[in-house]
Amino acid sequence: MGGWRDMSAEALEDHYSPSRWSPRLDRDTIIDAHLAVTAAGTERARASGQTLLHVPYGDGDREKLDIYFPTEPSEAFPALVYIHGGYWQCLSKDDSGFAAPPLVSQGVAVVAVGYDIAPKGHMDTMVLQVRRSLAFLVQHYPRIRGIYLCGHSAGAHLAAMVLSTDWTEFQVVPDIKGAVLVSGLYDLEPILHTYVNDALSMSREEAQRNSPMRLVTPAVPPACEVLVAVAQHDSPEFRRQSQEYSQVSTRWWQDHGQVSTSQPQEYSQALRAAGWSVSVLDLAGVDHFDVIERLSEDSYVLTQVILNMISRA
Repeated sequence: MGGWRDMSAEALEDHYSPSRWSPRLDRDTIIDAHLAVTAAGTERARASGQTLLHVPYGDGDREKLDIYFPTEPSEAFPALVYIHGGYWQCLSKDDSGFAAPPLVSQGVAVVAVGYDIAPKGHMDTMVLQVRRSLAFLVQHYPRIRGIYLCGHSAGAHLAAMVLSTDWTEFQVVPDIKGAVLVSGLYDLEPILHTYVNDALSMSREEAQRNSPMRLVTPAVPPACEVLVAVAQHDSPEFRRQSQEYSQVSTRWWQDHGQVSTSQPQEYSQALRAAGWSVSVLDLAGVDHFDVIERLSEDSYVLTQVILNMISRA
């Protein structure tokens, strides 16, 4: 068969351990550094902007939103909905406001979503919570004129699951104009065989029904633009999953500004046939962690790509 199924148990663990692939810091240091950077960035964002914190979208302890409003809000404004990573078992919305300052200064609201993490939260629950948070946002904040999803790692998986939602049961259809999926996983079956599933306790059936790779649905709305971003120093498996989830593989070298494309994968062709506009942004010089941390920087290429996506709508 090839691929992950032919890997040894040790190799599979390595490929699904993002901390083992960064050239900046060792694996015992980089996660603590990531937590410190995102927490400090969130604290700065909360101190410098207009916010509504801990807005409940449900009854659960973690079913809350943090909303960072534009510095100079107009009658209607777009919102970037950020879904945090942490392998579905750590981090929270309270570490997720670091990306707000460059966006709110340009008239874009940022909404950080909280959800139940493992072991309390199960995968089905997390997916439902994020979907419900979007429905709540639409129902209670009519000034939002377009939603742009942004998820990192596990959050990118959850954002991709949002794109496959049948909104009829929610009695509302969010106006999702774009999605930025950063260093995500789109097929959960490989992680059943790694340490990641120790806390998640997913069955094979649960992993399959929550794998975006298996859930190609017609684009709603058809104009929704999906950008799959991946770091140069993500693991080969993370990079493979990102490329196979996308339609066009685009390598963007920050240092040279060069762009090239390769032929779409089989899954990507299915996405295109379903009406999705999908591309991959391959970011040089970053790893699984600073690929998202740097969204706090105005000049960071991914920050600019997000702002350009919103301005085109």
